[in-house]
Amino acid sequence: MVTVTVSTKYQVVIPREVRDRLNLRPGKKYQVMAYGDCIEFVPVRKIGNMKGFLKGGDSSIEREKDRL
Repeated sequence: MVTVTVSTKYQVVIPREVRDRLNLRPGKKYQVMAYGDCIEFVPVRKIGNMKGFLKGGDSSIEREKDRL
């Protein structure tokens, strides 16, 4: 685990090993969410790129009658 410091401008440097592992590149957009005392970055993706991302998912769950 790597420790980072928040600057006086509220900026942090994402360590190289994390950038490489997650394929972060300049210009990529992320939504930022706070969960309790944690920060989560979620990549913003075009809807066209989402096609098939749930392939193989199990849709056999029991649904409420108004959700069919």
